[in-house]
Formats: sequence, structure tokens, C-alpha cells
Amino acid sequence: MRSHLLNETTADLYRRSVTEGVDRVAAKLATTQRPHTGISVDELAPVINGIDLDKPLADATAVLDELEDVYLRDAVYFHHPRYLGHLNCPVVIPAVLGEAILSAVNSSLDTWDQSIGGTLIERRLIDWTTERIGLGPAADGIFTSGGSQSNFHALLLARDEACRLVMKKALDEGRELTKAELLPKLRIFTSEASHFSVQKSAAMLGLGYEAVISVPVDRNRRMDTAVLALELEECASEGLFPMAVVATAGTTDFGSIDPLPEIARLADEHSAWMHVDAAYGCGLLASPTRRHLLDGIERADSVTVDYHKSFFQPVSSSAMLVRDRDTLQHATYHADYLNPRRMAEERIPNQVDKSIQTTRRFDALKLWVTLRVMGADGVGSLFDEVIDLAAAGWDVIDADPRFEVVVKPQISTLVFRYVPQGEDVRGDLVDEANLHARKALFASGEAVVAGTKVDGKQYLKFTLLNPQTTTADIAAVLDLLAAHAEQFLGESLALHR
Repeated sequence: MRSHLLNETTADLYRRSVTEGVDRVAAKLATTQRPHTGISVDELAPVINGIDLDKPLADATAVLDELEDVYLRDAVYFHHPRYLGHLNCPVVIPAVLGEAILSAVNSSLDTWDQSIGGTLIERRLIDWTTERIGLGPAADGIFTSGGSQSNFHALLLARDEACRLVMKKALDEGRELTKAELLPKLRIFTSEASHFSVQKSAAMLGLGYEAVISVPVDRNRRMDTAVLALELEECASEGLFPMAVVATAGTTDFGSIDPLPEIARLADEHSAWMHVDAAYGCGLLASPTRRHLLDGIERADSVTVDYHKSFFQPVSSSAMLVRDRDTLQHATYHADYLNPRRMAEERIPNQVDKSIQTTRRFDALKLWVTLRVMGADGVGSLFDEVIDLAAAGWDVIDADPRFEVVVKPQISTLVFRYVPQGEDVRGDLVDEANLHARKALFASGEAVVAGTKVDGKQYLKFTLLNPQTTTADIAAVLDLLAAHAEQFLGESLALHR
């Protein structure tokens, strides 16, 4: 079995095996006609469940043949121009090259003695990102597994910083306030369109879901700062403490960007930590033309970015950045076997001091290779393309009497709904028609779209992250959706006549 270990004696086998795998994927990419095959769970599950994992095939070619049947054939291919579903981007080749290298070398980015140059590359990319945001000379951060972890990490820092400041103030006033007494009084403010990880983070941090105050949005699906101001004042009047205000720069459903300057002002007035979830909108940091859409983000205490969304990186590649590197100490723990205190005294740069993870992949390498090949403007121009596409897509949907579209996009998401023409149809049937259209389209394999609810009604969603997608693709998918919805309504109304 040692023949399967990657080392100096197996370099040729490694080269042959990986090349064969790459050839299979390249062939699949070159011949894929649809985003996926439309296979169902009931069809595929028995095939995979029937594989005896205790009887290996031994030969890599045989395994790749099998993989064709259980994965490659039926995978959802995000590079296809009619994949318009979730926040999944096609990936750039330099990033895939970086992925191949980091997987083979397998550095762990927790300590210097496991990564050497990897540590410094990650730190340089953190500095580069904080410079793009404008967080200032004391800024720092860490790569994470994704936006949910980044948001959790930021809110952990916000919680402990709030506790530190409030408890210190109480002590200065001659009162002793314990953390146990304070935690139930902490509140987080975020828009009703923000990511669910804010609520999950509050629960995991021991605050409970009820600690999150959901702020309504305006007609453009941006946080209503007038309501936020009232909620913050009410919080103070009830003897509660505003721990954090979470603004979103690119909501999952609408791509809307909250009014960051005004939120920053209100957070500052109420001594609340300002976190900006820019998991989706972070691509604007590299945009040659639209960086201004993130004005105000430089005033944040922490920021989430997902390079694996709008920087066209493979999953996973995310980071959490902070204005003040000292706040990262809230997540620091020194273990004698890993990062003893003497290492900090000797100025040995260990990333585990900043992270809530220990073992961590060198995901930063993908972004490093991408920037060294394409440059920031190259990446940003790709994001600009899909934003332009969304604007053109809005015109297409708005001009189509079969659909109603919610708001003009700020980034690259379109939320819309099929509306039957000519006859009065019950609202619940319209909802069912839209849900059916999405499911039927997915089952056909012709295209993939997402869905959501707006004001209790079922809507459809295009998430546009592929510069190869055209308005002709958008129009074709609209026709497919309308046909499925019309067929469903025709059959349903016939049953009730």
C-alpha cells in the first residue's frame, strides 16, 4: 500500500493519475450540453449505495470509470451558461492550478512550522484585501471556510468586545457586571434580507435566536436605517446593549447593498460593532468601475468576503477581516504543543493565533495564483460583466408580460415571478405554478434557477455569475419556465372546471 503514498518514489504515478483525472474533467467540460442531466435521487442513490467500499478497485482508471457513473456524468456544472441558480461561480484556471498545488503539498496553515511561505502568502493576501477595503494600518484577518464561518467569527469577536467594554464601563462606575449577566442583554441588528448565518451565529454564541433584531427593508430591499435608528434607541431605553449591527453588501436573494455610511454612523453613535457581510459583493473590491458601491465599508469593524463567489475561486476561499488586529485575541488560545506563548514573544507568525480553526487548508494559494496571472482588474472586470448582464436581464424580464420582477439589481441577482395572463387565477395556484416551473426545469436538466419567497409569495431567482451567459440564454430560460408554469396551470384549472 505504500505505493499509493505521494513521495519521491511515486512522482511518476502521481503525474499519470492526476493527468488522467484532468483529462476526464476536461473532456466533460468540453462536451457538456446542459448544466446537469436531470437525474433524480431515486435513480442515483441505489447506484451509489450499492457500491461495496470494502472491495476497492485498486486501479485508478477503473475508479475514474466508476466515477463517471456516480458523479461526473450527473454533476451540476456551474460553468454552463444556463446555470442560473445559487451563488456558485465558474472558476478561473489559475485558481484551479493553485488548488492542484495546495492539495498535493498539503500545507496546514495553522503554524509556521507547517507552512512557512504559506503563512506569509496568506498574510500578504489579508493585507491586500484590507487595503482594498480601507480598514487602516492596524487591520488584520484570517482565511476561513466560507461566509457562515466568517460571520460567526466576526460576531464572536463582537460579542467578546462588547462584553469587555460594557464590563469595563460598569467597573469604572463602581459596579461589577459578570459576563453571564450581560450575555442575555446583548442584541444584534440586521436586515430581514440578511444571511441566515447571523441568526445561527447568535444561537451558537449562547445569545439565542431572539437576540437578533430583524430590521425591515425598503422597496429596494436595503436595510431601512430610519427603523434601525429607532430600534437602537429602544434597545438602549430597555437597558439592553447593541452588540453589533450587521450590514449586508450583496444580499443572497436580491444582491442589495445596505446603506453602509448611514449604518456606520448609527453603529458608532450607539457604540456597536459594525460588521459588513460582503460575501457576495466583495468582487466590487476589484471592480475597475464599481468600487464606489461599497463606500462606507471602510468604516466597518469587521468584514466577510467570499472569494469563492465573486472572485471566481473554487470552494472554499473566504476571509474575515478586522479593523483592529488586537480584537482577534478574543479567539486566541495558546497550547504548549502547538503555539506556546514564547512563539509570539519570538515573533514567529502563527495563523492559529487568529483562527477558530486549527488545521486549515492553504486556500489562499488559489487567490494568490489568480492575482499573479490575471491581476485584480482582470478578476473585477469579470464581475463587472455579470453586473452588466443582470441590468440587461432586468430589461428582458420587465418587458415580458408573463413575468413581474421585484427590483432593479444592484449586483447580479434577479428575483421575478411568473404571472398568468388573461384570466383570474388564485394566488396559491400561482405560487404552485412558480414552484412547479422551477422543479420541472431542474428535472429536465435544461437549466437551473433558484427560488425564494417575497412577502409570502413564491418567486424565482436568477443568480448571474457566469460571464458566458447571454441575454439570449435568459430569454430562453424564461420561455422554458413559462411553458412549465402554463402547463401546470392548464392541468390544474382543468381539474377544477
